[in-house]
Amino acid sequence: MKKGVYGLFKLLNISYKKKMDLTIDVEDYKLNVRATVIIEHNGKILVHRNINSNHYALMGGRVKIGEDSETTVKREVMEELGKKIEVIGYVTTIENFFEMKGSKYHEILFVHKAEFVDEEDKKIEYTLKNIEGEDWLKYEWLDISKIDEYPLLPTSIKSVLKENKFPVHKINKDI
Repeated sequence: MKKGVYGLFKLLNISYKKKMDLTIDVEDYKLNVRATVIIEHNGKILVHRNINSNHYALMGGRVKIGEDSETTVKREVMEELGKKIEVIGYVTTIENFFEMKGSKYHEILFVHKAEFVDEEDKKIEYTLKNIEGEDWLKYEWLDISKIDEYPLLPTSIKSVLKENKFPVHKINKDI
């Protein structure tokens, strides 16, 4: 993490100390606790995708030990985009079962709704570069009315977005 991000955290009164992610190996699974955020603007949601992948996902990341899921999404958006968000509500929890790179995952995913504090941030598309300066993650606004046309993961988030009834509990099994 760059020194500038620590300064932003201090400015925004967000404490950050290096803590372990809530990810553990249990039997033949990796248990993962994550938090993600729905940021909506003009009927679209902000998502990201790895440049080397064709799948989209909501922004977020692993919850750290001792950290609540709202703080996680604020931290992740600040780390990835350098932008401040306001969490406006809890949406759902998804129990997500999937395989990736030969490993099975059991993921508990907390989903929140938020908005950018600065109105100008809603108009921008972003590309995040890796440590080598290469494009890594691309952030895009996807039309919610066409959400079924996009490869958005986990797949059960699509029904949450379309139904727009909160909170709901979803179980997603892709294994």
